[in-house]
Amino acid sequence: MLQPPGFEQRSVVTSLGRMVYYTTGGEPWRSPNDASYHNLPNLVFLHGFGGGSSAYEWSKVYPAFASDYRVIAPDLLGWGRSEHPPRNYQVDDYVNTIIEFLEQTCTSATTVIASSLTAAFTIRAAIARPEVFKNLILTTPAGLAEFEGSYSRSFFAQLVGIPILDRFLYSAGVANSNGIRAFLEGRQFAQPSRIYNEIVEAYLASATQPNAEYAALAFVRGDLCFDLSLYITQLQVPTAIIWGRKSEFTSPEIGRRLANLNPQAIRAFEVLEDVGLTPQLELPGVTIGLIRKFLKLLELKSAEN
Repeated sequence: MLQPPGFEQRSVVTSLGRMVYYTTGGEPWRSPNDASYHNLPNLVFLHGFGGGSSAYEWSKVYPAFASDYRVIAPDLLGWGRSEHPPRNYQVDDYVNTIIEFLEQTCTSATTVIASSLTAAFTIRAAIARPEVFKNLILTTPAGLAEFEGSYSRSFFAQLVGIPILDRFLYSAGVANSNGIRAFLEGRQFAQPSRIYNEIVEAYLASATQPNAEYAALAFVRGDLCFDLSLYITQLQVPTAIIWGRKSEFTSPEIGRRLANLNPQAIRAFEVLEDVGLTPQLELPGVTIGLIRKFLKLLELKSAEN
């Protein structure tokens, strides 16, 4: 799990356990000891879910913002270097700990950048506590059960729901280099040639942490799925969405239907061609450019209002 130069590891304790996060700690960025550091606006990056996900997912993107923002990138509970409580994870576990994490690390309303299922959780968190959020920039936000098309009814989700077999499938099919690469090729990337060894190694390091299977299996079983269309109309926080054209399970058509349910909050929707679920890993330079574009757009829209 790569820690980019100039970033350091810190942690906070939530109601479900300790969450590790990465933030600027010194050269070539401003140090927390500098007076100007605390005047920087916050920019929080939340990773999605998969076989070995962690804050590494955004590590090719968030250093680009470290000169102008107080960048914060956590490992969510059950992933990366954060604690891995052995529990049956539910949607509210992540909605609540996202809010708790932001309350402990940010003293004002914060712009949050989030990916895939976590982006859908973040929408629910912003509905529950809108004062905590300033803007949202989301890549492929979906609860994987939109418009009565639930992933949890798929054959693989049902298979992983079988006790004992689920642990075997995790160790044999996920928590090894071949399993990680197969997952990335089949689920997250449009072009397998963009997957290099460092990515596989970072995902494997997360997937092989003690008790890592609990959160991963909750995701793969579909325990964390929900229909975002039932909630998105309640969103008030200004939002921009990036959607990979070749996202597995969640097509841009689903994204447009979701965005059209709430045009007041969702100010921009951009389809990124030849990209899968994680443009931040597949095309980080393009993703950085789009985030900069949307940060300006959302700030301008907020000023107009």
